[in-house]
Amino acid sequence: MSTSAVASSVHSLWTTAAEPLDKIPAPHIEYTQLSPVLIVVGAAIVSVLVEAFVPRKARYHSQVFLSVVALAAAFAAIVGLAAGGYGSTKAHIAAMGAIAVDGPALFLQGTILLASIVAIFTFAERRLDPADHGHKVDSFAAEAAAVPGSDHEKAAIKAGFTTTEVFPLALFAIAGMLVFPAANDLLTLFVALEVFSLPLYLLCAVARRKRLMSQEAAVKYFLLGAFSSAFLLFGIALLYGYAGSVSYATIAQVVDGAVGSVNPALADTMGNDALLLIGFAMVLMGLLFKVGAVPFHMWTPDVYQGAPTPVTGFMAAATKVAAFGALLRLLYVVLPGLTWDWRPVMWGVAIVTMLGGAIVAITQTDIKRLLAYSSIAHAGFLLAGVIAATPSGISSVLFYLGAYSFVTIGAFAVVTLVRDAGGEATHLSKWAGLGRRSPLVAAVFAVFLLAFAGIPLTSGFSGKFAVFKAAADGGAGALVVVGVISSAIAAFFYIRVIVLMFFSEPKADGPTVAVPSALTTVTITAGVAVTLVLGLAPQYFLDLANQASVFVR
Repeated sequence: MSTSAVASSVHSLWTTAAEPLDKIPAPHIEYTQLSPVLIVVGAAIVSVLVEAFVPRKARYHSQVFLSVVALAAAFAAIVGLAAGGYGSTKAHIAAMGAIAVDGPALFLQGTILLASIVAIFTFAERRLDPADHGHKVDSFAAEAAAVPGSDHEKAAIKAGFTTTEVFPLALFAIAGMLVFPAANDLLTLFVALEVFSLPLYLLCAVARRKRLMSQEAAVKYFLLGAFSSAFLLFGIALLYGYAGSVSYATIAQVVDGAVGSVNPALADTMGNDALLLIGFAMVLMGLLFKVGAVPFHMWTPDVYQGAPTPVTGFMAAATKVAAFGALLRLLYVVLPGLTWDWRPVMWGVAIVTMLGGAIVAITQTDIKRLLAYSSIAHAGFLLAGVIAATPSGISSVLFYLGAYSFVTIGAFAVVTLVRDAGGEATHLSKWAGLGRRSPLVAAVFAVFLLAFAGIPLTSGFSGKFAVFKAAADGGAGALVVVGVISSAIAAFFYIRVIVLMFFSEPKADGPTVAVPSALTTVTITAGVAVTLVLGLAPQYFLDLANQASVFVR
């Protein structure tokens, strides 16, 4: 063939390939409905630029101001969308099918943002440790890249460096958490999971004290998180093979047998139940890892203990809200046709999670590990509401998540106050007699422990009552019995800590209670206020959760 003929054929191929480019449709993005996420992502990007261009001395105040303003603006956008009817009558799928804008999404996003604002206050606290070389210090390493104990680290501490990078990392994590419960296709779900997980792995590694334990916690979290992400991704691949789509709506249609709505070319390879069941199980494993359910809970105590305590509080609250939101959407939107298949599995997971968390917590001697196993037990209580498979089950889980997140952040904020020469005094023996040494702090912590235990007149009781009632109405009465027994076991170790604080003699060399700045005070006050308001007058918030409990399909 001549050179001109080859050139001609190549040219014809090029022009044939180029012609359809004119017909590619522009993406249709509803920026107003996505504004809460866009505000946080935009602030995170600006926050990175602040790290690059703002002088070191001004970074801390710039980052705190930017983070709080962005989260408050995003929450205002959520309220605006809810007031505009996007949680009810105008609920729809936005961003070309990727993001759901509906009641559960807005409720969970609002909860994540409010919890994140008070968590950021604990990140910014700089009055608990004594000044080092004349510089105020926070909970984070002076320079995270420095080897612990090295001359490099000592020079960074002497120069007064601070790891203000924790603020952009937190904002990126929050952005991922906002997308996670609203994701309406499996790829968006996976991207959101990675966007909020990767910053959390880093945040766990930057504790100022006990840096080696902090780095060990981060490595464990990263390795186990990578496994769970791999399972999730493999499950997504299998579900795509089953349904020929990653869209929630299409998968639900194929599960229900409505194959006509999909590409006929894929119809012959679709509908293989083995792909569906194995793929669904793997996606479920990835989500159960994030909520800390047994047997995917092994990372929880080590990471909670090793991470900087402000990060532990943030992670324990916000991650649970995001993960349970995604779990609810997957089970109620994608797989309502498989309820009889997933309920027995979830029954087993909920029972071992409730009993496992409560029983192992009794043996703990470190307050952060105790709260970690407590959070595992609470994941089991929440799963009881998920298993109800009714609208009241959804609303009870939403309410419980809102109540639990503030109690958790408040409790970990109190843990940051009890200190000795080595930093936070987390061993339970150090808390003996705390009620006599500092009655107010001990009383506040007792309120949080009573809420965890589900004692009446606290938010914990209202939340547990709601999820157990929904489970009983949904035909899971036996699960409620196990839940009540687990609550009784859990009450033992919560009450034990209260007895230790108020009825033990304080040791002469016991820890001191640091006087926090207004930031931590606001966090703890907000936790106590929410705990008492949701315990004494929960009906308005239960109604709000009930109105927000309808998923758009």
